[in-house]
Amino acid sequence: MQCRNCGSQIADKALICYKCGTATTEAKYQPAPLPGRGRRSGLVPTVIAIVLLVLSVIWIERTPGADNSHQVVYVAVAAAVIIVAIRGYARRR
Repeated sequence: MQCRNCGSQIADKALICYKCGTATTEAKYQPAPLPGRGRRSGLVPTVIAIVLLVLSVIWIERTPGADNSHQVVYVAVAAAVIIVAIRGYARRR
């Protein structure tokens, strides 16, 4: 049998051409198409979480109080946890 791509002589039972790698027959089963995923699936919730973080830090800094640094740290840690959770959820979908 001859290869349909390069014309080389190949065995009758060959699945691919040894010279160019072209398949001798069409595949029986085609892979299922993957559902289209947008790259920005988790971008919007992440941006919203970051904006809320910035707004909460500004609000905490403007409130009168002796020591607001602990509150800022708590808000930053909570926002980081929320962002990581949102990104993880978006990747699993």
